[in-house]
This record gives sequence, C-alpha cells and structure tokens, in this order.
Amino acid sequence: MKHRPDRAILGVTSLDNAGMNRSFEDLVAEADAAPVEGWDFSWLEGRATEERPSWGYQRLMSKRLASATAGLDIQTGGGEVLAEAPAFPATMVATESWPPNVAKATRLLHPRGVVVVADPDEPPLPFADEAFDLLTSRHPATVWWKEIARVLRAGGTYFAQHVGPQTSWELVEYFRGPQPGEARHRRHPDLETAEARAAGLEILDVRTERLRMEFFDAGAVVYFLRKVIWTVPGFTVDKYHDRLLQLHQHIQEQGAFIAHSTRTLIEARKP
Repeated sequence: MKHRPDRAILGVTSLDNAGMNRSFEDLVAEADAAPVEGWDFSWLEGRATEERPSWGYQRLMSKRLASATAGLDIQTGGGEVLAEAPAFPATMVATESWPPNVAKATRLLHPRGVVVVADPDEPPLPFADEAFDLLTSRHPATVWWKEIARVLRAGGTYFAQHVGPQTSWELVEYFRGPQPGEARHRRHPDLETAEARAAGLEILDVRTERLRMEFFDAGAVVYFLRKVIWTVPGFTVDKYHDRLLQLHQHIQEQGAFIAHSTRTLIEARKP
C-alpha cells in the first residue's frame, strides 16, 4: 500500500500486511513481550495507522515555544514530541509521572537544557504561582485546570492537544462491552472548556476532529492496549485471550479492525 501523508500510527506513516500470514500465538506473544516505555509507536509501523489531525500540533507548539520566556510541558511522556521543537525558551521544564518515561525523557531532553521533573500528575504542580508564560501538553491523561491557571502568568497561555471523547471506543466496547452513557461524554470539549473558564481562563481556540484508526493484526492491538493503558484498564493477554482470538479471526477475514480516535486542540489564556 502506498504511503499516505495524512495517516500515521501515532507518528509513523507506512503500513503493510506482514501480520496476515503469521499465527495468532506468534503475533500475540511478540506484542506481549515488546517494551512499551516512552511515547514512541514505531513498533507498530506496518501494523496499524491513525489519521493525523489537520492542524499539526507539533508545528504549532514549536512556534509558541520559540516566542515564550518560560515553558512547561505537562505529562511529557518520553519527551519525544517536545524534543522535536527546534528551539526552547530560556527556561524549559517538563513533567512526567511514569518512572521509565522520566528516565527516557531525561536522556532525550537534558542535553538540550530541559529540566525533567518527576511528578505524580496530581495537584499541586511542583512550581510557584505564575512561574510560566506557556504551558503545553499532548494527550494528558488528566487536566487540572486550577493548577494550570495558578502556574500561568497573567497573559500566559495553555496550548494542548487532548484526547477527546469516545477515543478508541470500538476497542473499548469490543473488550469491555457496552459502556454507560456518561462514559461517552468524558473529555468532551464543551465540558473541558467550561472547566477551563471556571478556573479563570479565557478560551482562545478549540477544535475537534474524529480520526480513523486501522489495526492490521492482533499483535498491534495487544501492543496498543499495553501502551495506552486507560483504553482497557487491567488489560492482559491471558485475561482477554478468547476475545483476542476472535479479533484475530475478524482481521483475517476483513483485513483490519477499524476504530476511531477523537482529538481536541485547545488554547486558553490567563487574563
């Protein structure tokens, strides 16, 4: 299949059908043993794709970082997205909670002068009031709007790409069954912008897009669920062996398992 510039597997752009002729046991065992630290999805190259949002978060983030004086990247993962920025403010800090990611981000970002702080992703952020004029985050698991407002200087901005409602919902309900109605509305942009305003922030921009995901073998699904752990909490191959086998058979017959992600771009300012 030809290269599709509008598609990526969370950053990787090529695909093939390499998993189609391999056994279920081989695919699942390989994916279950693969390391999942960091936020690099290159292991899935040729095995899954996801459409990119049209706005280009990394490019827009880099532009804002270049004109900031003190920046904070919240829940930076392994630092891969932040590291793509060509220039940083004079003061640049990143936070992360998962120890393997903290170590990876430190190796990647320290040589460029970025301080990586181990933080539990719960209030309070370990910084003084009005410490930063720019906060960024790509796919934070939680968003603490009052803390964002507290550490922003007057006139400072929060610029982020959030995971939107019903992301990977086809996978969620395939493994967990039908979910309650309120679960479908979590991370809805209307709710998030209301929470931001309640914290004293002004909304400058908010955009949402629904994007197609394709998984071409059962191992790709296993790897994804091991890495994006909030999709199916408590996921293990043993626990979901039978459903994985049925999914493998579905992919063999249909060529892919189709799901969808939602992404929200949001920019808010502290008056």
